[in-house]
Amino acid sequence: MKTFHNPHHALHQGRHEMFRGRLVACHEVPARLDHVRAELQRRALGSLHEPAIDDAALDAAIARVHDPRYVAFLAHAWDEWVALDPSNAQRDALPSVWPLGNPHAFRRDRPPANFAARLGLYAFDAGTPLMAGTWTAARSGAACALAAARAVQDGQRAAFALTRPPGHHAGPDFFGGYCFLNNAAIAAQALRDAGRARVAVLDIDYHHGNGTQTLFYERADVLTVSLHGDPQTEYPFFLGYADERGAGPGEGFNLNLPLPRGTGFPAWRAALERAIRAVADFRADALVVPMGMDTFEGDPISGFLLRSADYTTVGRLLAELGLPTVFTFEGGYAVAEVGINTVNLLEGFWQAA
Repeated sequence: MKTFHNPHHALHQGRHEMFRGRLVACHEVPARLDHVRAELQRRALGSLHEPAIDDAALDAAIARVHDPRYVAFLAHAWDEWVALDPSNAQRDALPSVWPLGNPHAFRRDRPPANFAARLGLYAFDAGTPLMAGTWTAARSGAACALAAARAVQDGQRAAFALTRPPGHHAGPDFFGGYCFLNNAAIAAQALRDAGRARVAVLDIDYHHGNGTQTLFYERADVLTVSLHGDPQTEYPFFLGYADERGAGPGEGFNLNLPLPRGTGFPAWRAALERAIRAVADFRADALVVPMGMDTFEGDPISGFLLRSADYTTVGRLLAELGLPTVFTFEGGYAVAEVGINTVNLLEGFWQAA
């Protein structure tokens, strides 16, 4: 298994986030990736690579998923934040005002000149700090996803995009949930563009992959499946319900399997097996797995009860689909255990592949 790791990930290191109404230290930290990489090296599970993607190809892959106006905003956001007030160089950028969805209350077609207002235009929470290195880190992460998709397309059974910030909450023109560019969607679209007729995205993060669902919601060529905490009580709250099945040509090609906080492995596994059957019935040509490890019983901001040994079984079940597979690293905030849990899953997959 080839792992493509992000050499610039630590440039994105937030000072604080807004969490349940108060500023706290960031849960999404560079040590998450460092623990995974160390465990991959300790077990010698495949080879580690930096992505070798030229700028033009990367820009094209990002543009296949994200709105150009949004991408341009991310590319220049930090400079504009500092230009707003030079003292902002010592502070992360967090939004403080948002347009709501009512079309008669707020307009979204006229981006304000004021940077703080545009920050709220593109963000859906105040828990995703943006800083000087965010764009470089996110863009390099997209390169990892594209490199992993190319490796699979070139004949690898599986490849892993080990990157942060994560991606599955990022939509066509919005960021949040620690995510700026949707790495899983970039990989899925790259596989489609390379000739895979049907690609499935099976998201196993504790939190619903709202960005990925939004990106593919009206398409029949990409099946999106997610098992996650019930949005009635769990972030991101406003998407991820079971009655969201896709729209237009995509109707029937989105499957959400929300589960209550406190779900243990037997019930979670049953939901995963249902998700796997859906992928098989779709007759997918390739699989992308947004691999959130925040389903672990010790995760500080989540509520499922999987144990470290369970992830080996998860990997084995995913491998039984027999599909070329791209894994993207998403959540998982029990930092000390995230390396063991991640590599357990990958090792279980590889042993059964």
